[in-house]
Amino acid sequence: MVISMTGYGRGFAEEQDLRIHVEIKTVNHRFTEYQIRMPRQLLFLEDKIKKQVSEYIKRGRAEVFITLEGSGLTTKKLEVDWELADEYVSLMSKVQQKYNLASKPDLGDFLQLDDVITVVEQQADQAYLEDTVLSAVKEASSGLFQMRQLEGAQLAKDMLGHLSRIRSIVEKLEILAPAVAENYRNRLYEKISDYTNGMLDEARLLTEAAIFAEKADINEELTRLESHISQFEKTLAIREPVGRKLDFLVQEMNRETNTIGSKANDSSIAQEVVEVKSLLEKIKEQVQNIE
Repeated sequence: MVISMTGYGRGFAEEQDLRIHVEIKTVNHRFTEYQIRMPRQLLFLEDKIKKQVSEYIKRGRAEVFITLEGSGLTTKKLEVDWELADEYVSLMSKVQQKYNLASKPDLGDFLQLDDVITVVEQQADQAYLEDTVLSAVKEASSGLFQMRQLEGAQLAKDMLGHLSRIRSIVEKLEILAPAVAENYRNRLYEKISDYTNGMLDEARLLTEAAIFAEKADINEELTRLESHISQFEKTLAIREPVGRKLDFLVQEMNRETNTIGSKANDSSIAQEVVEVKSLLEKIKEQVQNIE
């Protein structure tokens, strides 16, 4: 199964007053790499988030964006510094007695005192945060994987089309190949006849033609090229990451094609070789994006 390294997924989870938004974007990369951007309150979850995403991504560069909304992330409560309050009351009582004041301190006075009553924020329970965040990450990862599957299927379809065209050219080359040596022999015969006025050394002519035929023989390269095409097609159906193997096969097909072009020494074959190299270049570009 061909999986593209390019994809995008979104996830959302809501629990009480807490809302989690997760976005994951992946691009092609030689290895597996994660970049996670999230609030500091979630740093304790980084390893678990990577593990969650890695269940869906085997190769590529993943960028994970996590945002939090709502009041469920923190809770607030009031705390009273009773020792400081006691000192304030004691001081107020002394001032009242010393100056013979009629009024007494009330609750409003306490509310205006610095540091006696403070608002304290408490972080939400980590287990509560973990379940909510990982739920959104899983949803985003699943959507990402589906998109990568769809794009991978399209890549496989395109590559199979290019391979079909290459195979038809290989079949054409198999027909053209035997004529290369015969054409060379005829050209050699004509040239020698012109220079010797028809006085030919048939044995020498046959020897030269045989040497050229051996050097120009491309049957072995065509056989290997056909084998690589078959292996490529079979690899596309494997249910595991196949990008590196496909890349190797493209390199091997390109190498065999170059050898055919250099050995054949024939204009008709050279034209077909150019076409094969063009198709292989298109396949190579697509392979670079396969997991």
